[in-house]
Amino acid sequence: MYTKLKPAGYIPRLLDSLVSNRLQQFGAVEICGTRWCGKSWTASAFAKSIVRVDENTALYIEDPELALIGETPHTIDEWQDVPSIWNIVRHRIDDMANSAGQFILTGSSTPPKDEARHSGAGRIGRVRMRTMTMTETEESNKSVSLAGLFQGEFEPQKSNMGLEDIARIICRGGWPALQNKNRCVDSKYVIEDYLDVLFDISLRKAGKDSTTARRIAKSLARNLGTSATLKTIANDAAMGEQRALTEETISSYLTEFSMNYFLDELHGWDAPVKAKSRVRTKPKRYFDDPSLGAALLSLNPNRLLEEGQVFGVLFESLCIHDLWVYASLLPEASARPLYYYSDSDGLEVDVIIELRDGRWAAIEIKLGESKVDEATKNLQRLRAKITANPAARNSEPEFMAILVGKGEYARQRKEDGIYVIPIDTLTA
Repeated sequence: MYTKLKPAGYIPRLLDSLVSNRLQQFGAVEICGTRWCGKSWTASAFAKSIVRVDENTALYIEDPELALIGETPHTIDEWQDVPSIWNIVRHRIDDMANSAGQFILTGSSTPPKDEARHSGAGRIGRVRMRTMTMTETEESNKSVSLAGLFQGEFEPQKSNMGLEDIARIICRGGWPALQNKNRCVDSKYVIEDYLDVLFDISLRKAGKDSTTARRIAKSLARNLGTSATLKTIANDAAMGEQRALTEETISSYLTEFSMNYFLDELHGWDAPVKAKSRVRTKPKRYFDDPSLGAALLSLNPNRLLEEGQVFGVLFESLCIHDLWVYASLLPEASARPLYYYSDSDGLEVDVIIELRDGRWAAIEIKLGESKVDEATKNLQRLRAKITANPAARNSEPEFMAILVGKGEYARQRKEDGIYVIPIDTLTA
């Protein structure tokens, strides 16, 4: 599967299987995701030749065809710095009768929409990469499989993680550069450098003000995991400023955050596929890595342990992060298999995983075991609501579970069949 260009010390990623699969199906594969999440290393591991566009951008702007020279699979790293490369790759694939596995493109941002740029449909497959999960950093013992739960496979397992470990993992994040056990790297400097590059270089390049971008990001950190309105974010970001920010301005910054894979959205879910609530429910927002929220709030592990409410929100962010990756590997997973549930009766459930074949699962997230009974009631209410009308033919959930930070065992409750799963036991 890997080539001789695989970097020394490469840590295999869960998405490697998706990259390998897409290379067998499409003429090119785009690996996209936030900066420093490992895209270039993964692309190198599958490539036989590499061009790094950001190292000689002027040359490739002058003649984009040069970026395509090399033995296939040929990696074009940071292609978005010369957006015209996309269409040239597409045309080359057409010229080669759509032969699979010709190119691997990596991108840390999405270029502005251009009517002249083709979607790449049918020619360029897409793999969304995030920072490393607890499975990839080997902090999960990998004893409870998400795929297994969908198949009804489960065995009780022991957990060995405490809240101190969770706080450390949140503040360090899943950045590959911070996982080398032989290097002593202070995570806060790496994460602060990431934020500086995002605000002072990437956002400025997009015509945005770096100070405003930073204030909006801090507001998002304070409202993490909520469906905060644009007005709320505008009021937060304008604190101390005479000139108020408009909702249109906030929306434009959020779009740039998303295009730089800094911000992700969790959309609302309802059982009927055509339910209006799927599009009317405001999305919840999360950063691409939980450490970004901790950094924007100036939290280290010790302080995080003292901030119970914030700790719970950032733990939810960690779980959402890992679930995005694990769920994307399920055989019937769509491009965005994760949702949340909220209704007019005040019922909210943190995560719904829905597959293309209609199967679904519901997951609540709680930092400790003390909130398990509360989470159980939410899950039971959801099940009752979804299945209440026989004429609607809504299916029962494949499983319901509560993800916890600190718990002695991964287990299934005898009274209701709901799983209680410490996050350090979960894997794909």
